[in-house]
Amino acid sequence: MPQLPAPDYPADVRARLEADGKEIVARYPDSRSALLPLLHLVQAEEGYVTRTGMAFCADLLELTTAEVTAVATFYSMYRRKPSGEYQVGVCTNTLCAVMGGDAIFEELKEHLAVGNNETTDDGKVTLEHIECNAACDFAPVVMVNWEFFDNQTPATAKRLVDDLRAGRPVEPTRGAPLCTYRETARILAGFPDERPGAVAATGGAGPASLAGLRLAKGETPGARVVHPRGEGHGGEGPRDEPQPGARHLSSHDAPQQTSASDPAHPAGPAAEEGE
Repeated sequence: MPQLPAPDYPADVRARLEADGKEIVARYPDSRSALLPLLHLVQAEEGYVTRTGMAFCADLLELTTAEVTAVATFYSMYRRKPSGEYQVGVCTNTLCAVMGGDAIFEELKEHLAVGNNETTDDGKVTLEHIECNAACDFAPVVMVNWEFFDNQTPATAKRLVDDLRAGRPVEPTRGAPLCTYRETARILAGFPDERPGAVAATGGAGPASLAGLRLAKGETPGARVVHPRGEGHGGEGPRDEPQPGARHLSSHDAPQQTSASDPAHPAGPAAEEGE
């Protein structure tokens, strides 16, 4: 049966969203270009993109709801059902998978008793597998509300989600301090992050990602920049720093022995041609 028209927001909510929405639309020479940030705006209101939110975007931009729905359903960053306060995404693309991402994802599903794109009973964590996060130098990578948690293991990832559910503070490997999913959505809509020190903490690419650039510029390589995958990494206090002389193998160190997850197939140096 056809759905009834989406209910409107309460008058006070709609007035507030209209003021924010008009500010977003004013940034673009073509109002239709404002659709993506507007979808983030309505997602910040309810935690996902509802039919009411899509109708609001359509009204503001003079589009049809079908046009808005086509965009909202195309991008995975827009949620179509209620989700958790923290979106925990495990990269399962090739390099992260080989380095342990698949194992992390499987153990988190069992640990949290949820499947892909499902939310824990307390409403705190939504788990999903995601595609490449452009952080291959730090594989395997877990993201929480789009902030990086690098060089994870099943143990550190489980401790991370436990801390999130318990309300304990966690610190991303790099980037801004963690905030809730709704707060993240509002920032993605283009509104400033007003938390003290948050903007200054955003930084840029991680040091390992910039190693090639430094070499191309003829700069002397610095100390190793990859954090160890020790038990202290993943949200419980400060991350362990490498000990003097210690060498931590990461995804940009090759050749090396294969992951401990596949001990039956150790990888050594390539054989000479013809051998």
